[in-house]
Amino acid sequence: MRFEKQLALPAEVKEMYPLTGKMGEIVDNRNAVIRKILEGRDDRLLLIIGPCSADNEDSVLDYVTRLRKLQDKVEDKIFIVPRIYTNKPRTTGAGYKGMLHQPDPEERPDMFKGIIATRHLHMRVVDETGFSAADEMLYPENYQYLDDVLGYVAVGARSVENQQHRLVSSGISVPVGMKNPTSGDYSIMMNAINAAQHGHTFIYRGWQVHTDGNVHTHAILRGYTNKHGETQPNYHYEELIRLKNQYDESYYKNPAIIIDTNHANSGKNPFEQPRIIKDVLHTRKHNDSIKTLVKGFMVESYIVDGNQKIGEGIYGKSITDACLGWDKTEKLILEMADI
Repeated sequence: MRFEKQLALPAEVKEMYPLTGKMGEIVDNRNAVIRKILEGRDDRLLLIIGPCSADNEDSVLDYVTRLRKLQDKVEDKIFIVPRIYTNKPRTTGAGYKGMLHQPDPEERPDMFKGIIATRHLHMRVVDETGFSAADEMLYPENYQYLDDVLGYVAVGARSVENQQHRLVSSGISVPVGMKNPTSGDYSIMMNAINAAQHGHTFIYRGWQVHTDGNVHTHAILRGYTNKHGETQPNYHYEELIRLKNQYDESYYKNPAIIIDTNHANSGKNPFEQPRIIKDVLHTRKHNDSIKTLVKGFMVESYIVDGNQKIGEGIYGKSITDACLGWDKTEKLILEMADI
């Protein structure tokens, strides 16, 4: 392990790139709505949607600007939170790890440039589109670089059992979604939710800190992999009832489920996502307890269908997991509003 350079503290980066009062107001107002949805005080669907990884500032802004126009058409039924994931977990450690590592996917990693690039992108989204966005918390110690601009935080399937992710989530002021692990074991996810909903004392960035708990921590179902390495879905009626029963067995504040429509739920086929959403919406219409519990969806979507290798240079096409293209995305969101 070679120590290359010391990085700026979150407070120093925020001084370099501060939010304006207007931007802070936008974030606060939108975050209040997200909390209301998870509490059941706003019955709109929460739609967390965007590229698998935010790999290019211009194309991401283009995509989110399109979402902004679409939000105005469906605002009475759907509340959109752009998915701007600047950290990308890799199963084997190989491949593009996101804008935080490489602001330019074709250049060598530079973490300080990555920190600046991720904050700059999130701030532009707030300022130019009026959206606060979602990001994945891959590195808990980095959360404070973005804590004043985010509207939603996800903890991935490979991080959900990690103690530091659970403890830091207990001190986050916006909702945190805990994904089920790749094994599909609900108890791991529920233990993570329980831990994050309660207060803790622990070490964070060299400090002893204390948290009061995050009452808006909830479940994300993303499918799983069985012992044969085959992907299996967990969005069907029986799985939702099973998770509802686990919620009912213990006291959880603001019980909620978000359905991740890609990953193992779709077998990484992004074109299955519309079908999965319609399936779950049908289930919600025929079971009031599931309608109350399932608050929304997570969708991987970009400008161009599919994915590409780094260096191919197709504007608005994912360089990580394949995504649903814009035309199909627009059709999907308008259809969701009509169901």
